[in-house]
Amino acid sequence: MYNDVYIPYLNNTTRLQIFFGGSSSGKSVFLSQRCVEDLLQGHRNYLIVRKIAATLKSSVFNEVCKTIIRYNVSRFFHIDKQEMIITCKLNQMQALFKGMDDEEKVKSITPIKGVITDVWAEEVTEIDRFPIMQLFKRLRGKSAVPKRMIFSFNPIYKTHWIFKEYFEPIGWEDSQREYHDEHISILKTTYKDNLRFLEDDDVYALEHEPDLYFREVYTYGNWGILGHPVFTNWKVVDIHLLVKKFTNIKNGLDFGFTAPTAFIRSHYDRDNETIYIFQEWQKKQAQDKDIFNALKPICGSEIITADSNDPKTREALNDMGLNIIPAIKGKGSKMYGIKWLQSKTIIIDPSCQGMINEANTYQWKIDKNGDISEEPVKKNDHFWSALRYSYESEFGERVYSWA
Repeated sequence: MYNDVYIPYLNNTTRLQIFFGGSSSGKSVFLSQRCVEDLLQGHRNYLIVRKIAATLKSSVFNEVCKTIIRYNVSRFFHIDKQEMIITCKLNQMQALFKGMDDEEKVKSITPIKGVITDVWAEEVTEIDRFPIMQLFKRLRGKSAVPKRMIFSFNPIYKTHWIFKEYFEPIGWEDSQREYHDEHISILKTTYKDNLRFLEDDDVYALEHEPDLYFREVYTYGNWGILGHPVFTNWKVVDIHLLVKKFTNIKNGLDFGFTAPTAFIRSHYDRDNETIYIFQEWQKKQAQDKDIFNALKPICGSEIITADSNDPKTREALNDMGLNIIPAIKGKGSKMYGIKWLQSKTIIIDPSCQGMINEANTYQWKIDKNGDISEEPVKKNDHFWSALRYSYESEFGERVYSWA
């Protein structure tokens, strides 16, 4: 059931435990397995967090539930999907799942028996330093076992606070696999540690990643050096109190299947040339009904400008009751749309974590000579594509291609 690299960490009791590395390395699966075993053994309560509650439910919560099913121990657990609480019936130990977008609830949460012994922060690079320091304070009270703070993530840039706080002081090198002292343990894994659970095409895609930054981060699991982001004209600001005043609403939709279908909702202040992004939705392998059920309550009869490459899906959604129009084709629109967006001030609400993640990692291609090309890497661009589509009506009379 376990990859060999993780077995020594089943009973690791170091106070801070960091599991990071490349894509498809099995980090979250292992930690879900360990969580289920700890609950069954009856001596640990978990608080499991991610920045946004909605992404937590579709990721780690589902992974822990899948582990319970794979272990054939469903009869020993009560799973409250509404509240995202998993309780072991044998001993009343719990795994409590909360989004850091509701920090007050996180501060006050408590299990029905004992104290929280383990705090697991998934994709911790999404979360700012101060909320994480607050999480450390959740590890208090008497316990029969040592308490643990657990981080899991794919690395991003060496300028990130996690690298500065925990990796830089110990002189971490990309060639390292592990680090241990009395306070912290670090394990770096890659897809090579998880080969028996991967398909051949998964391995091929990782081993043939053409972009240097993505190959370093997602294939090799190394901390990236800040590259050449497409957009630098954005910042994160809490704008939820302004939303009721927004009147010039734009809705964009980028279809996907293996890649996520991505929806973005924003307001355009023409006078100040400022775009306010305040709502997003995404789902991999989204069916037509998933898209309709998510967007109808948000958009009603408002226009949604969508990728024109999937007319069948667009027509089906319109038949169901959405108001989707296709982006217009015309040569050169992708670069025109990017340059138009680059000329604006872009404000992103903290709840739009998918857009923030893409803003950090949407890069220009580097040619064989190491020079920046005028073509972005076709990766981590789904929300930005949806945003371009939604502002097509602002581009003037000329028609461009959305290729």
